[in-house]
Amino acid sequence: MNRLIGLSVVAVIALYVLFSSIYIVNVREQAIVLRFGQITAVRTEPGLYFKLPTNLVDAVQIIEERTLRYDIANMQLQVSDGATYVVDAFLTYRITDPVKFRERVQGELGLAEQRISTRFDAALRQVYGVRKFDAALSAERSAMMREARDLIRPGMAELGIDVTDVRILRTDLMEDVSKQTFERMSAERNAEAARIRAGGQQAAQSLKAIADRQAVEIVAAARKDSEVLRGEGEALRSEVFASAFTPDPEFFEFYRSMQAYRAALGATGTTMVLAPDSEFFKYFSTDTTDGQPPVPAAPNGIAPLPGITIPADPADALPAGTSGDTPAAEAPLTLDQATPAVGTDGTVVAPNSSEPAPAQ
Repeated sequence: MNRLIGLSVVAVIALYVLFSSIYIVNVREQAIVLRFGQITAVRTEPGLYFKLPTNLVDAVQIIEERTLRYDIANMQLQVSDGATYVVDAFLTYRITDPVKFRERVQGELGLAEQRISTRFDAALRQVYGVRKFDAALSAERSAMMREARDLIRPGMAELGIDVTDVRILRTDLMEDVSKQTFERMSAERNAEAARIRAGGQQAAQSLKAIADRQAVEIVAAARKDSEVLRGEGEALRSEVFASAFTPDPEFFEFYRSMQAYRAALGATGTTMVLAPDSEFFKYFSTDTTDGQPPVPAAPNGIAPLPGITIPADPADALPAGTSGDTPAAEAPLTLDQATPAVGTDGTVVAPNSSEPAPAQ
C-alpha cells in the first residue's frame, strides 16, 4: 500500500514537471521566456517548446502577435475656425518588438492602450486643429488619417508597437453648431437662388422689351401699309367718282343731295323746320335754278320735286288694278311719291312708309 502511494506521488510529480516544462506557441501569439524576471528567450514561431520545470525558475509570458484594434468614440474636437466636431475613430496596431513591449509596459495590453489613447487623442486634435470646418468632410479626409497615423507611430514604436492604420469613422457637428451650420448653408442657398432668379427676371425683361419693340415696329409697318393702301383706295374712289360724275355735274350734285336727305331724315320719318330758301333743301324749292317756270303745287299744298307730275285727280295716281275706293293712305307709293316734300309754309315732311330712294 505504501509502495502504491509512493508511485502515485512520483507520477504526479513527474507529470507536473513534464507539463510545467512544456509550453505551446500558436500562430497568433509570441512568447517571452523569463528566468528570475530576466528575458532569456523570445519565441515568435508557432510550435512546442521546453523550459525549466515549474514557474519558479522559468516563466513564460504570452504576447499577442495578431493585429489589434483600439477605438475612440464621441471625442469632441475643435477646428481652426471654432466649430466643434464629434469624432469616432480607431487605429490598428501590432506588437512587433516583444522585448520592448515587456520592458516598457510589462507586456500588459491595458497599460499599452492607455498610452495609445493619450497619443491618439493628441494626434487627432493636432490634425483637426490646423484645418477649417469642412476639411474632414472633403477629399482631404484621407490625408488627415495618414497624418494622424504618422504622428502616433514614433511614440508607439518606443513601446514595441507598430501602428498600421488610422481610420475616422464619423465626423459630426455638435447639435448647436449643426443648427447654425444648417442656417448658414440655407442662407447661402437662398442667396444663390435669389441671384439666379434675378438673372432670370432680367433676361425675361430683356426678351419682353425686344418683343414689345418688335411688336411696335410690326404694328407701325402694318399701319403704314394700311394707310398707304387706304390712300390709294381713296384716290381710286375719287377717280371713279370723278369719272362717273364729271360728264353731268348737276346730276352729281342732285345725287349727293339725295344721299344727304336720306341720311338726315332717316327711315322712320323726321320733321324739320327750315327756311324755304335753305340751301340744304334747294331741290325742294318751287323755283328752279335754270329759270324754268315753277312746278304747280299739289292739291295738298306740297310741292313735288322737279320733273314730278302730280295729277289733279288723286284717283289717276293709283296703280293699275287698284279701285278708286281704296283709301289713299293704303295705296302703294311710287319712288317719286316717297321723296320728301316741303309744304307751302316751309315745313319739311318726310314720308313714313319708306325711306327716300335716290333719283333714277
